[in-house]
Amino acid sequence: MPKIKTHSGAKKRFGLTKTGKVKYKHANKNHLLNGHGKSPKRKRGLRKGGYADVTNEAAIRRMILYK
Repeated sequence: MPKIKTHSGAKKRFGLTKTGKVKYKHANKNHLLNGHGKSPKRKRGLRKGGYADVTNEAAIRRMILYK
């Protein structure tokens, strides 16, 4: 059996913690940060990473098999 390819987009966006949770970085923090409707409070919230929901974890793990 050949190896299964890792999903290129997923490997850039998700990682695993030591306990096995799937972590990610929030979107919308790359450009248009001054003005344009993003408040300082919203931008502060986007700094923190997050953990994927349990319902999506299995699908993400299939995409990042070897990570």
